[in-house]
Amino acid sequence: MLPLSLLNAAQNKPMLVELKNGETFNGHLVNCDNFMNITLREVYQTSADGDKFWKLKECYIRGSTIKYLRVPDTLLDAVKEEQTRAREAGRSARGAHVSGAGNRGRGMPQRGRGAMRGGPIRGGRGRGRGM
Repeated sequence: MLPLSLLNAAQNKPMLVELKNGETFNGHLVNCDNFMNITLREVYQTSADGDKFWKLKECYIRGSTIKYLRVPDTLLDAVKEEQTRAREAGRSARGAHVSGAGNRGRGMPQRGRGAMRGGPIRGGRGRGRGM
């Protein structure tokens, strides 16, 4: 499961963010980008030592400062199921090719340059020293 796909699915869901400096933020995810920068709303911030608390209407967190994110387990399960369904749909679409004259897979005779043409194999590439 890719972290950014999980974050995109977590929009408007509650989450806990712990920073590398030990501060924690509890809030609802508003937005995220490819650098894992996130915006939270209705945020409760806790200091690194846990003795100070702040309530913020909204905050922006730079992705490079994040140590870990915690999202609801139900969201994890939903994203896993969705990716499994997408993978199965992709397999069924890719496996439905039609074999035809243009298909030169294994077992089909080789055509063009380098084909055996009825004689013994003599190197195969270029105009080497055949005997």
